Amino acid sequence: MLRAPHLYESLRAFCLAAFAAERGAQVPFAFEEHTTREGPSLYEYRPLVRGFVEEQAPTLRRLPDARNAIEDLKREPTAAIFARAHAGLAQTNEDALFRSILLPMLTWTAERCGGFDWRDDAFDAAYADLEHTLYGSARTYVALAPVVGLSSSSDADLGDGLRLRPVASGEISQLWPEAQGLMPPEFGRDFDRLLVLELRRELGADESEPPDAAAELADAVSALRLATAGAIAAGPVVFERLDFRPLRIAPLLPIAATQPRGESTRLDKVRAALAAELRGRLVLADSDRELGEALDRWELSLFSEEPFRSAQVREAIGCLLGGDGGPWAAAMRAAVLLTEKTQERADLVAALREERLGRAARDAVRQALVETLRHGARAQLVEALDDTLLGLRPRPQSALRVVA
Repeated sequence: MLRAPHLYESLRAFCLAAFAAERGAQVPFAFEEHTTREGPSLYEYRPLVRGFVEEQAPTLRRLPDARNAIEDLKREPTAAIFARAHAGLAQTNEDALFRSILLPMLTWTAERCGGFDWRDDAFDAAYADLEHTLYGSARTYVALAPVVGLSSSSDADLGDGLRLRPVASGEISQLWPEAQGLMPPEFGRDFDRLLVLELRRELGADESEPPDAAAELADAVSALRLATAGAIAAGPVVFERLDFRPLRIAPLLPIAATQPRGESTRLDKVRAALAAELRGRLVLADSDRELGEALDRWELSLFSEEPFRSAQVREAIGCLLGGDGGPWAAAMRAAVLLTEKTQERADLVAALREERLGRAARDAVRQALVETLRHGARAQLVEALDDTLLGLRPRPQSALRVVA
């Protein structure tokens, strides 16, 4: 049963007009390979309807039926979430509604028709799905980003609707046929390119803002890098959908989308739990400028060449633990935080004071960041380390021997 017959009629009129304008058009196809563990690869042709429709958008926007449909959509408050998702690509709210609902509606119908030969049942099915999304009591929002540099034998729950899981064959290309050119090289083939980060949220009927998936997924990448020391990246784009309908393709933040130098790694249950904990604690940097600066410096060092890499790492540990005491105090506090024996502490202090920091020193700074985030109060941790140096209290407990 139709919830909005007027909207059905106006959208149908727009799609019919667009089909008439594009009848006989040659829609390009994508040639997609699906690898199998046993036997030969499977190949599939997918019509690139979405890209074709986007190219025709200026012409379609001028159709009288497009203007009529937009006027009806402007009276539907629930359409706002779609418009807001495309606000950066449109000059006006009307343009946003055109790009976020009219063009996708045309695309969904044409994909079901296999081109621009009209079928009533194809439009009816597409419209029914749209009504379910617009008028349902809740909406399921999902954002997906491919991951490189990491392998795992099982799903990993990173908290707040975020998880790391194996990619399902065709799950991205089925909704986004143009995704082939947007994926990392060899994604879906190499052992360290088989995972996706997934953000899933249930949105209430009154929510008109989609989550900031790019920021949340970037935090997850940072947490995974801290927990594993692996050369991990995601993206370069985020595929967003709402109730199994494509919403948009957005860029991931460059620092998360760029793969650092180094080796790929494997995520086990212990490191997965640590990554989930760290991701939740990254919010501490919002109220602690020095902690935020230390995290930024360390992550930037992953992409730097010498001597800038060592300089960035040295700045990171200075911001984290130096305070008024500078690099020397930071090295002393880090040595107490991360080691137990006198010789180990002396070796770490010496390593952190070298002009070019070696791998062990750089990893020690990573571990110091992890310990500080886990402690939760950086200023109190610095005070406790100073008391330990003076022999006033035992050193703070560390779990790094388990997870490093």
